[in-house]
Amino acid sequence: MDTALTRLTGVRYPIVQTGMGWVAGPRLVTATARAGALGILASATMTTGELRAAVREVRSRTDAPFGVNLRADAADARERVRIIAEEGVRVASFALAPSRELIAELKDAGVVVVPSVGARRHAEKVAAWGADAVVVQGSEGGGHTGGVATSVLVPQVVDAVDIPVVAAGGFHDGRGLVAALAYGAAGIAMGTRFLLTSDSPVPAAVKAAYLAATVGDVTVTTAVDGLPHRMLRTDLVATLERAGRVRAFAEAVRGAARFRELSGLSWSRLVRDGRAMKHGRGLSWSQVLLAANTPVLLRAAMVDGRTDLGVMASGQVAGVIGDLPSCEELVRRVMSEAQRVRERLAP
Repeated sequence: MDTALTRLTGVRYPIVQTGMGWVAGPRLVTATARAGALGILASATMTTGELRAAVREVRSRTDAPFGVNLRADAADARERVRIIAEEGVRVASFALAPSRELIAELKDAGVVVVPSVGARRHAEKVAAWGADAVVVQGSEGGGHTGGVATSVLVPQVVDAVDIPVVAAGGFHDGRGLVAALAYGAAGIAMGTRFLLTSDSPVPAAVKAAYLAATVGDVTVTTAVDGLPHRMLRTDLVATLERAGRVRAFAEAVRGAARFRELSGLSWSRLVRDGRAMKHGRGLSWSQVLLAANTPVLLRAAMVDGRTDLGVMASGQVAGVIGDLPSCEELVRRVMSEAQRVRERLAP
């Protein structure tokens, strides 16, 4: 299927696997790329050395295009941009809008820049700064999310910018792809659907929890890091929501310490990252400390398999997913269904 997204990135199909922390490593990205979609490495939970090694591992397994997701507010963002450029990565994506300078630096190196946004004004801003495309996530999407539904947000952005728009939030099949194309998007991005594949490194017990969830089991909470975060409702989430401010603040401090140990970052680096996050997102220092919990709690589930101690970011589509296909089977299924739908709708 030829769209502005496939032409821009060089992939065969207009499908993006999002950069999910602790999930989107070399194994999942390689499988996605081999299937003809755009796999995105999640670098926020990697050191710079691990990032370079992960890029080289994917490159050794496939010559298909892939990308790397970056935190624009990270203190070492420029170092990560340099690694991407040096290693010849095709696409750089961002969970937060990158600066004009970062976009220019990547474009000068021949890297396609695709920020993710949750509001029309943010899409307009990055488009004016030179972004090549934009991923637009509606409120159905997993992780940090906004309050506007995909069906409302995507057409708004398509009408507002003149760069390719990738629709995210609520997609898992070929019908969704055709709907996104009808809205004017150039493709779809999926996180939860790729997490629930046989190529995903997520432990079996965690995948089982996702498969058992209904749509009503997916909630939005601010209890984990002070920001609206869509995830599976669990006993831990309920406990965090009941916790008082003092208890939550103390847990945030412990979470920051655990993340420092896991990431190898110094306290000074954490403080610099915190200042950047606070400035870029208008957070209080309490929220910055709460945010330090997120990588730790996600890792507990996504790496260690502790559904009782970790949190599980999730799109609402978890409630309608019931199997674990390979990435190749998933992409083939989506594209086949999309073709059938288009033929049925054709005059």
